[in-house]
Amino acid sequence: MSLLDQTFRQAGGRVISALAASFRDLDVAEEAFAEACTRAVEKWSDAPPADPAAWLYAVARRWALDRYRRRATAAAWRPDDAPPEPTPEDLVMAMDNPIPDERLRLIFVCCHPAVAPEARAALTLRTVCGLTTAEVATAFLLPEPTLAQRLVRAKRKITEAGVPFDIPTPDRWPERMDAVLSTLEVAYAQAHADAALAGPHADFAREILHLTDLLARLVPDDPEVLALAATVRFTEARRPARLAADGAMTPLADQDVRDWNAELCIQAERLLSSAAALAHRNRRPPGPRALQAAIHAVHADRRRLGLIDWRAIVGLYDALLTLRDDPVVHTNRAIAVAEVQGQAAALSLLDAAPQPAWLPWRAARADMLARLGRGREAVAEYDAALALQPSPAEALFLAARRAASVSA
Repeated sequence: MSLLDQTFRQAGGRVISALAASFRDLDVAEEAFAEACTRAVEKWSDAPPADPAAWLYAVARRWALDRYRRRATAAAWRPDDAPPEPTPEDLVMAMDNPIPDERLRLIFVCCHPAVAPEARAALTLRTVCGLTTAEVATAFLLPEPTLAQRLVRAKRKITEAGVPFDIPTPDRWPERMDAVLSTLEVAYAQAHADAALAGPHADFAREILHLTDLLARLVPDDPEVLALAATVRFTEARRPARLAADGAMTPLADQDVRDWNAELCIQAERLLSSAAALAHRNRRPPGPRALQAAIHAVHADRRRLGLIDWRAIVGLYDALLTLRDDPVVHTNRAIAVAEVQGQAAALSLLDAAPQPAWLPWRAARADMLARLGRGREAVAEYDAALALQPSPAEALFLAARRAASVSA
Protein backbone atom coordinates (compact mmCIF):
# COMPACT_ATOMS: atom_id res chain seq x y z
CA MET A 1 0.00 0.00 0.00
CA SER A 2 1.41 3.40 -0.98
CA LEU A 3 1.85 6.23 1.51
CA LEU A 4 -0.95 8.16 -0.19
CA ASP A 5 -3.34 5.20 -0.04
CA GLN A 6 -2.56 4.69 3.62
CA THR A 7 -3.03 8.37 4.43
CA PHE A 8 -6.25 8.54 2.41
CA ARG A 9 -7.77 5.64 4.37
CA GLN A 10 -6.55 6.69 7.79
CA ALA A 11 -6.88 10.48 7.60
CA GLY A 12 -9.08 11.30 4.61
CA GLY A 13 -12.23 11.70 6.67
CA ARG A 14 -10.44 13.84 9.22
CA VAL A 15 -8.99 16.16 6.58
CA ILE A 16 -12.28 16.55 4.69
CA SER A 17 -14.18 17.21 7.92
CA ALA A 18 -11.64 19.84 9.00
CA LEU A 19 -11.94 21.55 5.62
CA ALA A 20 -15.73 21.42 5.80
CA ALA A 21 -15.64 22.93 9.27
CA SER A 22 -13.54 25.80 7.97
CA PHE A 23 -15.31 26.47 4.65
CA ARG A 24 -18.85 25.38 5.58
CA ASP A 25 -19.11 23.58 2.24
CA LEU A 26 -18.68 19.83 1.81
CA ASP A 27 -18.40 20.05 -1.97
CA VAL A 28 -15.51 22.47 -1.70
CA ALA A 29 -13.91 20.33 1.01
CA GLU A 30 -14.09 17.18 -1.13
CA GLU A 31 -12.86 18.94 -4.27
CA ALA A 32 -9.97 20.51 -2.37
CA PHE A 33 -8.99 17.17 -0.85
CA ALA A 34 -9.12 15.48 -4.25
CA GLU A 35 -6.88 18.19 -5.70
CA ALA A 36 -4.42 17.74 -2.82
CA CYS A 37 -4.31 14.00 -3.46
CA THR A 38 -3.62 14.63 -7.15
CA ARG A 39 -0.71 16.89 -6.27
CA ALA A 40 0.55 14.32 -3.76
CA VAL A 41 0.87 11.76 -6.55
CA GLU A 42 3.23 14.16 -8.32
CA LYS A 43 5.20 15.35 -5.28
CA TRP A 44 5.49 12.46 -2.83
CA SER A 45 7.41 10.09 -5.06
CA ASP A 46 10.46 12.35 -4.79
CA ALA A 47 10.10 13.70 -1.25
CA PRO A 48 7.35 12.24 0.97
CA PRO A 49 6.31 14.63 3.76
CA ALA A 50 6.98 13.97 7.42
CA ASP A 51 3.27 14.48 8.22
CA PRO A 52 1.25 13.37 5.17
CA ALA A 53 -2.16 14.29 6.62
CA ALA A 54 -1.01 17.81 7.52
CA TRP A 55 0.47 18.19 4.02
CA LEU A 56 -2.83 17.22 2.39
CA TYR A 57 -4.76 19.60 4.64
CA ALA A 58 -2.43 22.53 3.95
CA VAL A 59 -2.47 22.00 0.19
CA ALA A 60 -6.23 21.50 0.11
CA ARG A 61 -6.84 24.60 2.19
CA ARG A 62 -4.65 26.74 -0.08
CA TRP A 63 -6.47 25.39 -3.14
CA ALA A 64 -9.87 26.20 -1.61
CA LEU A 65 -8.78 29.73 -0.69
CA ASP A 66 -7.44 30.29 -4.20
CA ARG A 67 -10.73 29.07 -5.63
CA TYR A 68 -12.70 31.62 -3.60
CA ARG A 69 -10.29 34.38 -4.53
CA ARG A 70 -10.61 33.51 -8.20
CA ARG A 71 -14.35 33.88 -7.83
CA ALA A 72 -13.76 37.38 -6.43
CA THR A 73 -15.71 36.56 -3.31
CA ALA A 74 -12.92 36.79 -0.82
CA ALA A 75 -13.99 40.26 0.25
CA ALA A 76 -17.51 39.09 1.06
CA TRP A 77 -16.59 35.72 2.50
CA ARG A 78 -13.90 34.76 4.93
CA PRO A 79 -13.29 31.19 6.14
CA ASP A 80 -12.57 30.37 9.73
CA ASP A 81 -9.00 31.13 10.71
CA ALA A 82 -6.72 28.13 10.91
CA PRO A 83 -6.57 26.91 14.49
CA PRO A 84 -3.46 28.09 16.37
CA GLU A 85 -0.88 25.66 17.65
CA PRO A 86 -2.24 24.20 20.92
CA THR A 87 -0.74 25.53 24.12
CA PRO A 88 0.01 23.25 27.07
CA GLU A 89 -3.22 24.54 28.62
CA ASP A 90 -5.14 23.57 25.47
CA LEU A 91 -3.74 20.06 25.63
CA VAL A 92 -4.79 19.70 29.26
CA MET A 93 -8.29 20.96 28.44
CA ALA A 94 -8.54 18.49 25.55
CA MET A 95 -8.20 15.64 28.02
CA ASP A 96 -11.71 16.51 29.24
CA ASN A 97 -13.24 16.31 25.76
CA PRO A 98 -16.58 14.48 26.12
CA ILE A 99 -15.75 12.36 23.02
CA PRO A 100 -12.08 11.42 23.35
CA ASP A 101 -11.72 9.57 20.02
CA GLU A 102 -11.20 11.70 16.91
CA ARG A 103 -13.09 9.48 14.47
CA LEU A 104 -16.06 9.18 16.86
CA ARG A 105 -16.09 12.96 17.34
CA LEU A 106 -16.28 13.46 13.59
CA ILE A 107 -19.11 10.93 13.30
CA PHE A 108 -21.10 12.86 15.92
CA VAL A 109 -20.31 16.13 14.17
CA CYS A 110 -21.53 14.91 10.76
CA CYS A 111 -24.68 13.22 12.08
CA HIS A 112 -26.21 16.68 12.48
CA PRO A 113 -30.00 16.79 13.06
CA ALA A 114 -30.35 19.48 10.38
CA VAL A 115 -29.53 16.82 7.77
CA ALA A 116 -32.44 14.63 6.66
CA PRO A 117 -32.54 11.45 8.80
CA GLU A 118 -32.23 9.13 5.81
CA ALA A 119 -29.04 10.92 4.71
CA ARG A 120 -27.16 11.40 7.99
CA ALA A 121 -25.44 8.02 8.18
CA ALA A 122 -24.83 7.93 4.43
CA LEU A 123 -23.20 11.36 4.45
CA THR A 124 -21.06 10.43 7.44
CA LEU A 125 -19.93 7.16 5.87
CA ARG A 126 -18.95 9.04 2.73
CA THR A 127 -17.25 11.95 4.48
CA VAL A 128 -15.70 10.52 7.64
CA CYS A 129 -15.23 6.84 6.83
CA GLY A 130 -14.19 7.32 3.22
CA LEU A 131 -16.62 4.85 1.64
CA THR A 132 -17.34 5.42 -2.03
CA THR A 133 -20.81 6.46 -3.13
CA ALA A 134 -21.24 3.01 -4.69
CA GLU A 135 -20.29 1.28 -1.42
CA VAL A 136 -22.70 3.40 0.60
CA ALA A 137 -25.48 2.81 -1.93
CA THR A 138 -24.93 -0.96 -1.75
CA ALA A 139 -24.96 -0.85 2.05
CA PHE A 140 -28.36 0.86 2.04
CA LEU A 141 -29.66 -1.24 -0.89
CA LEU A 142 -30.24 1.86 -2.99
CA PRO A 143 -29.45 2.64 -6.62
CA GLU A 144 -26.26 4.67 -6.76
CA PRO A 145 -27.94 7.69 -8.45
CA THR A 146 -30.58 7.78 -5.68
CA LEU A 147 -27.93 7.76 -2.97
CA ALA A 148 -25.89 10.37 -4.83
CA GLN A 149 -28.91 12.68 -4.95
CA ARG A 150 -29.44 12.28 -1.21
CA LEU A 151 -25.83 13.26 -0.59
CA VAL A 152 -26.16 16.29 -2.87
CA ARG A 153 -29.29 17.45 -1.04
CA ALA A 154 -27.67 16.90 2.35
CA LYS A 155 -24.57 18.88 1.43
CA ARG A 156 -26.72 21.66 -0.04
CA LYS A 157 -28.69 21.81 3.21
CA ILE A 158 -25.47 22.11 5.21
CA THR A 159 -24.23 24.92 2.99
CA GLU A 160 -27.49 26.88 2.82
CA ALA A 161 -28.25 26.57 6.53
CA GLY A 162 -24.70 27.28 7.60
CA VAL A 163 -24.67 24.14 9.72
CA PRO A 164 -21.75 24.38 12.14
CA PHE A 165 -19.37 21.44 12.25
CA ASP A 166 -19.00 21.53 15.99
CA ILE A 167 -18.80 18.78 18.61
CA PRO A 168 -22.17 18.35 20.33
CA THR A 169 -22.39 18.40 24.09
CA PRO A 170 -23.69 15.22 25.78
CA ASP A 171 -27.22 16.61 26.09
CA ARG A 172 -27.36 16.75 22.27
CA TRP A 173 -26.15 13.19 21.72
CA PRO A 174 -29.58 11.48 21.79
CA GLU A 175 -30.82 13.33 18.68
CA ARG A 176 -27.78 12.07 16.78
CA MET A 177 -27.36 8.63 18.34
CA ASP A 178 -29.36 6.53 15.88
CA ALA A 179 -27.40 7.95 12.93
CA VAL A 180 -24.14 7.42 14.82
CA LEU A 181 -25.02 3.78 15.50
CA SER A 182 -26.13 3.24 11.90
CA THR A 183 -22.82 4.66 10.70
CA LEU A 184 -20.87 2.29 12.93
CA GLU A 185 -23.04 -0.65 11.83
CA VAL A 186 -22.47 -0.07 8.13
CA ALA A 187 -18.77 0.69 8.56
CA TYR A 188 -18.33 -2.55 10.49
CA ALA A 189 -20.31 -4.48 7.89
CA GLN A 190 -17.72 -3.47 5.29
CA ALA A 191 -15.02 -5.25 7.27
CA HIS A 192 -17.21 -8.17 8.29
CA ALA A 193 -18.04 -8.95 4.66
CA ASP A 194 -14.30 -9.30 4.07
CA ALA A 195 -13.56 -12.54 5.95
CA ALA A 196 -9.85 -12.42 5.13
CA LEU A 197 -9.50 -8.70 5.98
CA ALA A 198 -7.83 -8.22 2.61
CA GLY A 199 -9.89 -5.30 1.32
CA PRO A 200 -9.65 -1.51 1.62
CA HIS A 201 -11.76 -1.33 4.80
CA ALA A 202 -10.07 -4.09 6.78
CA ASP A 203 -9.01 -1.67 9.51
CA PHE A 204 -12.67 -0.96 10.30
CA ALA A 205 -12.95 -4.30 12.15
CA ARG A 206 -10.45 -3.32 14.81
CA GLU A 207 -11.53 0.32 14.87
CA ILE A 208 -15.27 -0.35 15.29
CA LEU A 209 -14.46 -2.83 18.05
CA HIS A 210 -12.65 0.03 19.80
CA LEU A 211 -15.29 2.69 19.04
CA THR A 212 -18.22 0.58 20.25
CA ASP A 213 -16.33 -0.12 23.47
CA LEU A 214 -15.71 3.60 23.93
CA LEU A 215 -19.33 4.49 23.13
CA ALA A 216 -20.62 1.89 25.59
CA ARG A 217 -18.49 3.54 28.28
CA LEU A 218 -19.64 7.03 27.31
CA VAL A 219 -23.34 6.11 27.15
CA PRO A 220 -23.79 3.11 29.48
CA ASP A 221 -27.52 3.76 29.92
CA ASP A 222 -28.52 3.27 26.26
CA PRO A 223 -29.53 -0.36 25.54
CA GLU A 224 -29.03 0.05 21.78
CA VAL A 225 -25.48 1.29 22.28
CA LEU A 226 -24.67 -1.72 24.46
CA ALA A 227 -26.41 -4.07 22.03
CA LEU A 228 -24.37 -2.86 19.06
CA ALA A 229 -21.18 -3.31 21.08
CA ALA A 230 -22.34 -6.86 21.85
CA THR A 231 -23.04 -7.65 18.19
CA VAL A 232 -19.61 -6.47 17.08
CA ARG A 233 -17.99 -8.67 19.73
CA PHE A 234 -20.05 -11.73 18.85
CA THR A 235 -19.10 -11.39 15.19
CA GLU A 236 -15.42 -10.56 15.78
CA ALA A 237 -15.18 -13.53 18.15
CA ARG A 238 -15.91 -15.78 15.18
CA ARG A 239 -13.30 -14.26 12.87
CA PRO A 240 -10.59 -16.89 13.60
CA ALA A 241 -13.00 -19.57 12.32
CA ARG A 242 -14.17 -17.71 9.21
CA LEU A 243 -11.44 -18.90 6.82
CA ALA A 244 -10.89 -22.46 5.62
CA ALA A 245 -7.40 -23.80 4.91
CA ASP A 246 -7.71 -22.84 1.24
CA GLY A 247 -8.66 -19.24 2.10
CA ALA A 248 -12.36 -19.67 1.38
CA MET A 249 -14.99 -18.22 3.70
CA THR A 250 -16.56 -20.67 6.16
CA PRO A 251 -20.29 -20.06 6.83
CA LEU A 252 -21.32 -19.44 10.43
CA ALA A 253 -23.18 -22.73 10.83
CA ASP A 254 -20.12 -24.69 9.63
CA GLN A 255 -17.52 -22.97 11.80
CA ASP A 256 -15.60 -24.86 14.47
CA VAL A 257 -16.68 -23.21 17.73
CA ARG A 258 -13.37 -24.19 19.33
CA ASP A 259 -11.73 -21.51 17.18
CA TRP A 260 -14.00 -18.74 18.45
CA ASN A 261 -12.57 -16.11 20.78
CA ALA A 262 -14.13 -17.04 24.12
CA GLU A 263 -13.22 -13.75 25.80
CA LEU A 264 -15.01 -11.69 23.16
CA CYS A 265 -18.06 -13.95 23.46
CA ILE A 266 -18.12 -13.39 27.23
CA GLN A 267 -17.83 -9.62 26.75
CA ALA A 268 -20.70 -9.70 24.26
CA GLU A 269 -22.93 -11.71 26.61
CA ARG A 270 -22.29 -9.26 29.44
CA LEU A 271 -23.11 -6.27 27.26
CA LEU A 272 -26.30 -7.89 25.99
CA SER A 273 -27.32 -8.80 29.53
CA SER A 274 -26.80 -5.18 30.61
CA ALA A 275 -28.83 -3.94 27.64
CA ALA A 276 -31.70 -6.30 28.50
CA ALA A 277 -31.61 -5.24 32.16
CA LEU A 278 -31.78 -1.56 31.17
CA ALA A 279 -34.70 -2.14 28.83
CA HIS A 280 -36.56 -4.09 31.50
CA ARG A 281 -35.89 -1.46 34.14
CA ASN A 282 -37.17 1.29 31.83
CA ARG A 283 -40.09 -0.89 30.66
CA ARG A 284 -39.04 -0.63 27.03
CA PRO A 285 -39.33 -3.41 24.44
CA PRO A 286 -36.06 -4.52 22.84
CA GLY A 287 -34.84 -2.27 20.07
CA PRO A 288 -33.63 -3.51 16.67
CA ARG A 289 -30.00 -3.72 17.68
CA ALA A 290 -30.89 -5.62 20.85
CA LEU A 291 -32.80 -8.16 18.76
CA GLN A 292 -29.87 -8.49 16.35
CA ALA A 293 -27.50 -9.07 19.26
CA ALA A 294 -29.91 -11.68 20.66
CA ILE A 295 -29.78 -13.55 17.33
CA HIS A 296 -26.00 -13.61 17.54
CA ALA A 297 -26.27 -14.81 21.12
CA VAL A 298 -28.34 -17.82 20.01
CA HIS A 299 -25.62 -18.70 17.51
CA ALA A 300 -23.02 -18.27 20.24
CA ASP A 301 -24.91 -20.77 22.43
CA ARG A 302 -23.66 -23.48 20.08
CA ARG A 303 -20.43 -23.37 22.09
CA ARG A 304 -22.35 -24.86 25.04
CA LEU A 305 -25.29 -26.67 23.44
CA GLY A 306 -23.64 -28.12 20.36
CA LEU A 307 -26.58 -27.07 18.19
CA ILE A 308 -28.40 -23.99 16.89
CA ASP A 309 -31.93 -23.20 18.06
CA TRP A 310 -33.26 -22.16 14.65
CA ARG A 311 -36.82 -21.77 15.92
CA ALA A 312 -35.65 -19.18 18.43
CA ILE A 313 -33.80 -17.36 15.66
CA VAL A 314 -36.90 -17.31 13.44
CA GLY A 315 -38.89 -15.89 16.35
CA LEU A 316 -36.32 -13.14 16.90
CA TYR A 317 -36.38 -12.26 13.21
CA ASP A 318 -40.19 -12.10 13.37
CA ALA A 319 -39.85 -9.51 16.13
CA LEU A 320 -37.12 -7.67 14.22
CA LEU A 321 -39.34 -7.43 11.15
CA THR A 322 -41.81 -5.31 13.12
CA LEU A 323 -39.01 -2.76 13.61
CA ARG A 324 -36.94 -3.18 10.45
CA ASP A 325 -39.00 -4.40 7.54
CA ASP A 326 -36.16 -4.44 5.04
CA PRO A 327 -34.55 -6.90 2.59
CA VAL A 328 -31.66 -7.68 4.94
CA VAL A 329 -33.98 -8.96 7.66
CA HIS A 330 -36.20 -10.78 5.16
CA THR A 331 -33.22 -12.58 3.63
CA ASN A 332 -31.70 -13.59 6.95
CA ARG A 333 -35.07 -14.74 8.22
CA ALA A 334 -35.54 -16.89 5.11
CA ILE A 335 -32.17 -18.56 5.77
CA ALA A 336 -33.35 -19.43 9.29
CA VAL A 337 -36.76 -20.59 8.02
CA ALA A 338 -34.95 -23.01 5.69
CA GLU A 339 -33.63 -24.84 8.75
CA VAL A 340 -37.08 -25.06 10.33
CA GLN A 341 -39.57 -25.42 7.49
CA GLY A 342 -37.34 -26.53 4.64
CA GLN A 343 -35.72 -25.03 1.56
CA ALA A 344 -38.90 -24.76 -0.52
CA ALA A 345 -40.66 -22.59 2.06
CA ALA A 346 -37.57 -20.42 2.43
CA LEU A 347 -37.14 -20.02 -1.32
CA SER A 348 -40.73 -18.79 -1.59
CA LEU A 349 -39.93 -16.13 1.01
CA LEU A 350 -36.84 -14.99 -0.89
CA ASP A 351 -38.71 -14.83 -4.18
CA ALA A 352 -41.46 -12.75 -2.58
CA ALA A 353 -38.94 -9.96 -1.94
CA PRO A 354 -36.36 -10.13 -4.74
CA GLN A 355 -33.06 -8.26 -4.42
CA PRO A 356 -31.13 -9.39 -7.49
CA ALA A 357 -28.40 -6.76 -7.12
CA TRP A 358 -27.63 -7.71 -3.51
CA LEU A 359 -25.01 -10.44 -3.13
CA PRO A 360 -26.31 -12.12 0.09
CA TRP A 361 -29.75 -12.58 -1.49
CA ARG A 362 -28.20 -14.18 -4.56
CA ALA A 363 -25.97 -16.45 -2.48
CA ALA A 364 -28.85 -17.54 -0.24
CA ARG A 365 -31.06 -18.31 -3.21
CA ALA A 366 -28.30 -20.28 -4.94
CA ASP A 367 -27.78 -22.38 -1.81
CA MET A 368 -31.50 -23.13 -1.48
CA LEU A 369 -31.78 -24.14 -5.14
CA ALA A 370 -28.77 -26.42 -4.79
CA ARG A 371 -30.23 -28.10 -1.70
CA LEU A 372 -33.50 -28.63 -3.57
CA GLY A 373 -31.59 -30.48 -6.29
CA ARG A 374 -32.16 -27.77 -8.89
CA GLY A 375 -28.51 -27.74 -9.95
CA ARG A 376 -28.80 -25.86 -13.24
CA GLU A 377 -30.72 -23.01 -11.62
CA ALA A 378 -28.28 -22.98 -8.70
CA VAL A 379 -25.31 -22.65 -11.06
CA ALA A 380 -26.94 -19.68 -12.79
CA GLU A 381 -27.60 -18.08 -9.41
CA TYR A 382 -24.00 -18.67 -8.27
CA ASP A 383 -22.80 -17.07 -11.51
CA ALA A 384 -24.98 -14.04 -10.79
CA ALA A 385 -23.58 -13.84 -7.25
CA LEU A 386 -19.98 -14.08 -8.46
CA ALA A 387 -20.67 -11.30 -10.97
CA LEU A 388 -21.41 -8.97 -8.04
CA GLN A 389 -17.69 -8.93 -7.10
CA PRO A 390 -17.61 -10.62 -3.68
CA SER A 391 -14.52 -10.44 -1.49
CA PRO A 392 -11.78 -12.98 -2.38
CA ALA A 393 -12.69 -15.34 0.48
CA GLU A 394 -16.38 -15.26 -0.37
CA ALA A 395 -15.63 -15.71 -4.07
CA LEU A 396 -13.69 -18.90 -3.30
CA PHE A 397 -16.59 -20.19 -1.21
CA LEU A 398 -19.18 -19.42 -3.89
CA ALA A 399 -17.03 -20.93 -6.63
CA ALA A 400 -16.69 -24.16 -4.63
CA ARG A 401 -20.44 -24.32 -4.07
CA ARG A 402 -21.02 -23.67 -7.75
CA ALA A 403 -18.70 -26.51 -8.71
CA ALA A 404 -20.54 -28.85 -6.33
CA SER A 405 -23.83 -27.87 -7.94
CA VAL A 406 -22.47 -28.67 -11.40
CA SER A 407 -21.36 -32.17 -10.35
CA ALA A 408 -24.51 -32.91 -8.35
